Amino acid sequence: MSGEVLSQNEIDALLSALSTGEMDADELKKEEQEKRVKVYDFKRALRFSKDQIRSLTRMHDNFARILTTFFSAQLRTFVQISVASTDQIPYEEFIRSIPNMTVLNVFEVPPLDGHVLMEVNPNIAYAVLDRLLGGRGESINNIEGLTEIETKIMSSVFERAFEHYREAWSNIVDIDPLMTNFEVNPQFLQMVSPNETVVVISLDTTIGETTGMINICLPHVVLEPVIPKLSVHYWMQNPDRKEREPEEIANLQKRIQKAEVPVVSELGGTSITIEEFLALSIGDVIELEKRIDEPLIVKVSDIPKFTAQAGKLNKKMAIQILDDFKGGDEDHG
Repeated sequence: MSGEVLSQNEIDALLSALSTGEMDADELKKEEQEKRVKVYDFKRALRFSKDQIRSLTRMHDNFARILTTFFSAQLRTFVQISVASTDQIPYEEFIRSIPNMTVLNVFEVPPLDGHVLMEVNPNIAYAVLDRLLGGRGESINNIEGLTEIETKIMSSVFERAFEHYREAWSNIVDIDPLMTNFEVNPQFLQMVSPNETVVVISLDTTIGETTGMINICLPHVVLEPVIPKLSVHYWMQNPDRKEREPEEIANLQKRIQKAEVPVVSELGGTSITIEEFLALSIGDVIELEKRIDEPLIVKVSDIPKFTAQAGKLNKKMAIQILDDFKGGDEDHG
């Protein structure tokens, strides 16, 4: 952003002055035309063009989608991650913008020099930890009181998550991410000089009912060797970026067809009180909220897909598919 940001009081005062005639809009326009000198802050040196920033944003859009899939599989809950913003700022300003105590994962990305920092908001980090330990994904903020076991679990999951970073970079350079440090206090972390320009990609993250940010900090020294490749021309002309071969697509389809998915047939369900549950004994009958002549619902990975009827096959309990499940979320296909 350029120029000075006005407060609401200053905006109101300016509008009032224009309406009462104390200030002349034409004079302001004339003064603006005469004054065309822009203030340049050398502490906020812009080392990357808009084109290069857009390329980095596209790369991390892909990374956000990969992280969404990874955490969804690991945590088995609703996860949504998307790029919120991409900015180039001094490293010192980035450190001031994050919480005093937070989760900091430092990675090497050979063959590139320097380190990449992944900062995870404590709310998100604890939601991840809670789900991994069998909880509901509730978030607390006790980052100063991390135990050795919590630190090991937390660093391990983020290390595995960041391994997918190589896929996001695959069109630019083949990197080999390696975690080198796990820290909770930004003051103890000095990757580059305070005035060094860094690109910060902020990922808006939702895990269950918890929301927060994951920030990827890329120092200029890391990006410098690949700056020529961060352009639309390179992406359009790069001969390495080609369509998948038919054999590759066929192999991918075969692997997907062999993937195992859980299939569950529900006979029915009902609700009882805790008092009734505690009073249950052998021989008691629980009435389900489904008629005996109604078809059963067959779920694939917890998604209703078919209706069926119960029976036996070779002296074993079985179900016979009657039809596709009608209703529900059509997006599940």
